[in-house]
Amino acid sequence: MNRIVRMALLNIFKLPGMYRKLCKYAKNTEQYPELEKWQHISKMMQAAIAKSNVDLQVFGKENIPQENGYMIYSNHQGLFDVVAIAADFPGPLACVFKKELEDKPLLKQILICTKSFAMDREDVRQSLTVIKNVSEEVKSGRNYIIFPEGTRSKLGNTMVDFHGGSFKAAMKTKCPIMPMAFINSFKVLDEKGSKPVTVQMHYLPVIPYEEYKDLSSVELAALVKSRIQEVMDKHV
Repeated sequence: MNRIVRMALLNIFKLPGMYRKLCKYAKNTEQYPELEKWQHISKMMQAAIAKSNVDLQVFGKENIPQENGYMIYSNHQGLFDVVAIAADFPGPLACVFKKELEDKPLLKQILICTKSFAMDREDVRQSLTVIKNVSEEVKSGRNYIIFPEGTRSKLGNTMVDFHGGSFKAAMKTKCPIMPMAFINSFKVLDEKGSKPVTVQMHYLPVIPYEEYKDLSSVELAALVKSRIQEVMDKHV
């Protein structure tokens, strides 16, 4: 059985009502507290994972900063990455995503509720505007996640190059950076079937601004990728 079908069928009496409530939040998103919206999104994703035949193992939650206003940079293996983050992360978290996804049902409402930004990778001016907007939001105390590979690697537990431009927002803000590593998440929604699978999600120690202030964006991208690679080498 397709895993998405399995998730839907086994939550058939729960998810429709939760989705309607999510749409209500998205329609008038400014009227509701961020934490309330985030907790609802988390419950939806937790319900989906509970019926997915996936064992999600989380490591390093002690590394999550206590103060808001930071950015997470993660490898990107598959569609399940966002589901896992939304299910586990303790507080509101927004993301920068590719423009092609902004009209997808469910994802569209989640992106609105989290005040995430769509980036058109073919439009340099629009991309610079997104970087500026994210920087301002992080300075105001919100947290963002970016997948610096730009898209799913489609190579399993092998990463592709990290784009230096993805780190411009963090450098502009001078905020802490928390690397994040996914292992085997591509097996959940990017492969056929619904056999049991174990996915690891690692929150890595924060890289403070003082540690990367003298690096170029390309050097910073290489540093973050190397930290993630160390974890993958240890656990794959």
